[in-house]
Amino acid sequence: MNVQTDLRMDKATFLAWVQGREGRHELDDGRVVMMTGGTRAHGRIFRRLAAALEARLDPDRWEVWTSDFAVDLGPKTIRYPDLVVDTARGADRDLTATAPILIAEVISPSSATDDLGDKAAQYLKMTGLDAYLVLAQDEPKAWIWVRGSTGFPAGAEIIGADGSIRIPSLSIDLALAEIYGGPKKG
Repeated sequence: MNVQTDLRMDKATFLAWVQGREGRHELDDGRVVMMTGGTRAHGRIFRRLAAALEARLDPDRWEVWTSDFAVDLGPKTIRYPDLVVDTARGADRDLTATAPILIAEVISPSSATDDLGDKAAQYLKMTGLDAYLVLAQDEPKAWIWVRGSTGFPAGAEIIGADGSIRIPSLSIDLALAEIYGGPKKG
């Protein structure tokens, strides 16, 4: 869930302002948006996704970042996705991803419209991005957009613990059972 504020600023000012600030914020078309916390299920899913990716990817080529590392989406927008796979060539002082190849979000009922709508549209415009992955937090379900020769076709929906996510540019397959683990807890 996002909380809109009346605070507006440019990208450089926002990146300086957000450093060391408590709470999570994004810059959406020049307006500061406060991000709310997630559930245990949300944290578990993106932590398992990060672990699965780190186990499969070459650390000399790729780094897996969670929600405290930004993605620059143009002149007025900075997002903090749940997970970013970025090139390992970035500098230690970078505040935004250098060349993200995969972005992932874990949705809740309050963020589904944004993560599958506006954010998806923004992410899919990134020239170097090869895949955008959205995971449900209440059931083993994913949507994956994978860049083809003419751009991004409609996102494929994968349902059930026996489903698998294929990301060709990273040469990996991720089983939903690995990401979602054992039985859900109320």
